[in-house]
Amino acid sequence: MKNTYPVILTPDTNGYTVYIPDFDIYTQGADLTEAIIMSRDAIGLMGIDMEDDGKILPTPCAVKDIKTNDGSFVSLVDVDFAEYRRKNEQKVVKKNCTIPSWLCYEAEKANINFSQVLQIALKEELHITDR
Repeated sequence: MKNTYPVILTPDTNGYTVYIPDFDIYTQGADLTEAIIMSRDAIGLMGIDMEDDGKILPTPCAVKDIKTNDGSFVSLVDVDFAEYRRKNEQKVVKKNCTIPSWLCYEAEKANINFSQVLQIALKEELHITDR
C-alpha cells in the first residue's frame, strides 16, 4: 500500500525536527534531505508495526488543516509500505541451487560459506549496495 503523509518540519540548531501528525511521532535530520528520509523511515516503521498489530493505517490529514508555528513548514512524504517491509525484512529464506560436484568439493575444502558467497554475488549482479 502506498500513501503520502504531511509532515511538519521545524528548523533548529541541529538541522530539522519533524512532527508526523497522522502517526503522532517525531523524528529529526541534520539537513532537509535527511529529515525527509528519516520521516519516510519513521512512517514506514510505524506503519508496518501497526499492520502487524492488525491496526488500520491512518488516512493522511489534509495539508490545509495543518497549523504551523513561525519558521515551521509542511512537506509531503510518500511511503510504499510493502516496499518498506521488503527492504527491512530480516527473515531469511532457504534456496536450493546446483553446482558441479568438483566445485562443491573445492569450496568445502576451502571452508567457503555458500550462503555468504551467494548473497555477495546476487548483490553484485543486482547492483545492490549493503544497507
